[in-house]
Amino acid sequence: MTKARLVIMASGNGSIAQSIIDAAASKVLDAQVVGLICDKEGAQVLQRAKDAGIQTYLAPMKSDRKLWDSEMINTLEELSPDLVVSAGFMRILSAECVARFRIVNSHPALLPLFPGAHAVRDALAAGAKETGTTIHWVDSGVDTGEIIAQEIVAINGSDTEASLHERIKIAERKLFVATLQSLLADHVRS
Repeated sequence: MTKARLVIMASGNGSIAQSIIDAAASKVLDAQVVGLICDKEGAQVLQRAKDAGIQTYLAPMKSDRKLWDSEMINTLEELSPDLVVSAGFMRILSAECVARFRIVNSHPALLPLFPGAHAVRDALAAGAKETGTTIHWVDSGVDTGEIIAQEIVAINGSDTEASLHERIKIAERKLFVATLQSLLADHVRS
């Protein structure tokens, strides 16, 4: 039986990507990470992938959005993933791309509350008492795909955006790996 092929997409530090890379390397996930796509030159996640022996692909946004979309689809097709994992990838994928590939994403809020790039800041500004993390399928909207799993994180009175985001990331890393285990088990059965 062949392992599921994962492609990770990430834009920054890569702590969530690292948790997935580690889970695959330790066989917690029955998967092989066959590539990592990043849109930011110099992002720490690129070094994390290289250190793990994972092929990296740099895909900076272009002024011609259609060209960028086409290049993303071509790269994904070449990698032939069973599942694409968006782990802090801060770009919206085209409707064509999300229709062609099974893509799962994590978001630092309890969707449908606080979608978009500033979820943690928005939760604090709204005076929410709790927030959390959501793992969801990617569709052509922004954080509108079907919810797969969620975990609540309480908001403390002393939380700053940075401290809350870090506590959410701790929950997010664990939930993402557990959700991927479930999705991959379903993949094997299908």
